[in-house]
Amino acid sequence: MGEGKERMLRGELYQDSDPELVAERRRATQLCDEFNATAADETGLRDAVLHKLLGAFGDGSWIMPRFRCDYGYLIEIGSNSFLNYDAILLDCAPIRIGDDVSIGPRAQLLTALHPVEDHQARRERWESAAPITIGDNVWFGGGVIVCPGVTVGNDTVVGAGSVVTRDLPAKVFAAGNPCRVIRAL
Repeated sequence: MGEGKERMLRGELYQDSDPELVAERRRATQLCDEFNATAADETGLRDAVLHKLLGAFGDGSWIMPRFRCDYGYLIEIGSNSFLNYDAILLDCAPIRIGDDVSIGPRAQLLTALHPVEDHQARRERWESAAPITIGDNVWFGGGVIVCPGVTVGNDTVVGAGSVVTRDLPAKVFAAGNPCRVIRAL
């Protein structure tokens, strides 16, 4: 494993132009393209591609095309979970999705971070990443965006169009931009 990948996996600044990372993203893009090109009745083929692409893909889980990710192997999806159409998971850091999770269409789970104050580092394409963890029995409405480093507790519901910038506890309904807890469940 090269230095760029090691830095990425440690959550340190790295450059996305690292040849090893470029090759891994290319592999993931090819597998996503293969998955997205399947017909509606090719569920066996879809599952086979997802098992090649993802770090873990639990029994009874399914993803609707179109699906996009950066690397794939940093994504773990538990059992009986569902990602609806047009999910984007930028997995420069681990993304863990629990069991019995339902994620609405056009959701985005984004682990990538870019330097805010160091404009030269941004020009040179330095970035870092922070993991995302989604607990069991979570439901995201359509268009939810989850930002880097966020954990969502078990049994939580996030309203459509929310932008989750901070951790959410278990058993709450949360919504808004930025997302905030509305009430306990």
